Amino acid sequence: MKSRVVFVTWVGICAAILLLGHAPAAAQGPDALKKAQAAFDQAQNDYLQGKYDEAAQAFQDAYAARQFPQFLYNIGASFHMKGKKNSDVAAYDRAVEFYKKYLAADPQASDKAKVEKAIGVLEAEIKRIKDAGVPPAGAGSAAPAVVPSQEVQQLGEVKVRGLVVLESEPQNATIYLDDKKKGPYGTTPWSGSLEGEHKIIIEKRGYKVVESTIAADPSKLFVLRAVMAEEDYLGWVEISSNVPGASIFIDDKTIGAIGKTPMSQNIKPGKHTIWVSTEGYDEYKEEVEVIAGETHAVKATLKGAPVGKVNVIGLGIEDSTIHIDGQVACERGPCLKAIQQGDHVITVTRTGYKPYSRRITIQAKTEMQIKVGLAPKPSRSDAVIAYVLAAGFGGAGVYLGLQSQKYRDELRDEIAAGNPPVDPEDPRFTKGKAFAIAADATFVVAGITALTAIYYTFREKGNPSTALIDVRALALQPQVSPGYAGLGMEMSW
Repeated sequence: MKSRVVFVTWVGICAAILLLGHAPAAAQGPDALKKAQAAFDQAQNDYLQGKYDEAAQAFQDAYAARQFPQFLYNIGASFHMKGKKNSDVAAYDRAVEFYKKYLAADPQASDKAKVEKAIGVLEAEIKRIKDAGVPPAGAGSAAPAVVPSQEVQQLGEVKVRGLVVLESEPQNATIYLDDKKKGPYGTTPWSGSLEGEHKIIIEKRGYKVVESTIAADPSKLFVLRAVMAEEDYLGWVEISSNVPGASIFIDDKTIGAIGKTPMSQNIKPGKHTIWVSTEGYDEYKEEVEVIAGETHAVKATLKGAPVGKVNVIGLGIEDSTIHIDGQVACERGPCLKAIQQGDHVITVTRTGYKPYSRRITIQAKTEMQIKVGLAPKPSRSDAVIAYVLAAGFGGAGVYLGLQSQKYRDELRDEIAAGNPPVDPEDPRFTKGKAFAIAADATFVVAGITALTAIYYTFREKGNPSTALIDVRALALQPQVSPGYAGLGMEMSW
């Protein structure tokens, strides 16, 4: 009889353990999320009406349903505002308690430093109020006995935070935000803060892709639950490369890259052409035969000469065109390009300015920064004036030559007619010679002036365009993640 009682007791204990073990899982279902959302909405209304105790309790109810760290922050914010309104030490204590629980639940919180600062300010405020001997809130005082410190006031009005929850059935699906070109954003289940309108893409091997557009409200709880239908007729491709971040094209390159390595996605059965490319490397191309329900791995080995980078900057570079080895690299600056190591010619041109050109040597794993200062092209007015004077002198020389020719022709005509001049000192002889000498002299001046104009036209006038060159190392470091292994590049400043 005793052994039977012991047996029944152990069965009861085991059953209780099993029930307790399954309870959290049940609490994480859709019903629990609905409870959390209803409690959150009620807490938000209470908070806006200044009912901070009721808001804190409703946020605690929401956290009991679904343990999202953001709910802990909102509980702390509710007590924070109550303490500020009433100089309530107990409320400040609770605010500090839940702020600390929030950081413990989310050690990588983006606002960690801000929350830690708030904790420090509130702890100092608690000590200040206690030292002032202020009676506890509700002890008969109708108004706060102590005005909040300047540090508390500088924290401002604390606002509760909204939450975006992304879930899928089945879980562990990949989440993309806006488009796949940026790479995976997270995996389901995911919760966090988003603002504005976004396109959510949820994808999992063997299931139809789910796409939805959401408008996140920073003060609301938004839940997107994607129920994914199976697609057994699809295949699955996993595309990686020895150079992470390379662009991926599938079937039609004209539509642009669909993502960057590493990447995986569902794909229809049949033949597909996949290209993987990045600057400084030869393009990789592979044709694959996709079979429904199977995984196809594409491992692109990109080959090419080691590359460095050239970065052309400078005042007015936005209106300049940058050429590398005679080819347009950037229609407008600034211009950052990865080019193969070796000698290259950089030319920078801008309308109204002298061009800058220089031969440079690019080394692998370095960035050469070229800060260009283009000099304005000088005015050629002196050359124009010289051309005008040359033309004037030339015209005068022609006129004087014609006058000399006229006197000579008159004398020849009279001699030919048998009427030579009676007076050897006829003034026409003197005038003709004078005009001839003047014409020759004028032509000489015109020639010298023309040569001066040509010199002014082609001479280098003013300061040349210059540039400051700085070479910095690019460190290649091994990088390993669940999706790829390769080399990453970072600057050494």
